[in-house]
Amino acid sequence: MHIRYSVQLTKEEATELNAILAGGQQEVRRVKRAQILLASHAGQTDEQIAATIHVGTSTVYRTKRNFVEGNLAKALNENPRPGARRKLSGKEEALLVATACSKPPEGRARWTMQLLAGIMIELTDHEELSRETVRRRLAENELKPWRKKMWCIPKVDADYVAHMEDVLDLYAEPPDSKQPVVCFDESPTQLIGEVRQPIPAEPGQPERYDSEYKRNGTANLFVFVDANQSWRKVKVTDHRAAQDFGVCMKDMVDVHYPNADKIRVVMDNLSTHSEASLYRTFAPEEARRLLRRIEFHFVPKHASWLNMAEIEIGVLRGQCLDRRIGEREYLESEIAAWEKHRNDSGEKINWMFTVEKARIKMGQAYPELETTSQQLESVRSSVARY
Repeated sequence: MHIRYSVQLTKEEATELNAILAGGQQEVRRVKRAQILLASHAGQTDEQIAATIHVGTSTVYRTKRNFVEGNLAKALNENPRPGARRKLSGKEEALLVATACSKPPEGRARWTMQLLAGIMIELTDHEELSRETVRRRLAENELKPWRKKMWCIPKVDADYVAHMEDVLDLYAEPPDSKQPVVCFDESPTQLIGEVRQPIPAEPGQPERYDSEYKRNGTANLFVFVDANQSWRKVKVTDHRAAQDFGVCMKDMVDVHYPNADKIRVVMDNLSTHSEASLYRTFAPEEARRLLRRIEFHFVPKHASWLNMAEIEIGVLRGQCLDRRIGEREYLESEIAAWEKHRNDSGEKINWMFTVEKARIKMGQAYPELETTSQQLESVRSSVARY
């Protein structure tokens, strides 16, 4: 049976408690204890105080007891009670993390909370374990075993290094209008149209568009980026066949860089990116004429991040294409407007990764080094800034 504690405040104590209620920011726990003491001093029962202040009767009892048996400071500053004991010990938590990082059972695509709870019951002495306990422990360790990310993990061998250093040396050269460095890449994009007309935004209401849409086919984007000046060009085509690549190279030679002696083109290893594609597109004399003005430089396999054009495509998608565009003509006009504004504004890629930094990042013996995706992520972080 609880002892009935009676709270009798002095004038000074009542003044101090009222100051807590009238003051600025205070801990909620401290404010509630001040309210309990004042209400008890006014003659309210424990049940009335608990209902009014929205606390348990045990909290009212402890606050009054601490005041009567101790003092006002003890009543206001009761130490937090320890929470419930953790369900999993340190070793059991380590086992849970290791299990979540391992392959799931046969016949299952991924770990779930229920699967992990079940396997922990099998591997430990626990008779039951909730999914919420598993979720909290995984969250503390920043683990989401039901998610996975596709990643290209290259083998950093001599061939990889040779192509990487070739490209990095090009980027490090001083600008030369007679021998420009042009990065080239391509990217497909879908033409997505609206089924119903979106409702424009208005004060207090964002723009609304229907979840249903229609697919109007695809288009391909060929992207040119000058490595040393604020210039890029996006060509929209229906396909990305060898003939489309050949036409792009002709445009680069005759339209975009007619006065250059040699255009150094940085691109990936797609099968159409070859001298043969120009011979498939033009007569041999024309193909040879164009190739005398072009010099191909290829980034290593699985290293498209070394191509400035891929960075530019990311900017294009974020600034211009992150919406529904359903018609080819509208796509071309919007890209042209984005391209003009970006060229006129002087925006260019500030490339910061060099051969010297590559050797520091990957180690002196990096022709024989096989890097992990984590190491490559460290490399990417120092590649470019806008």
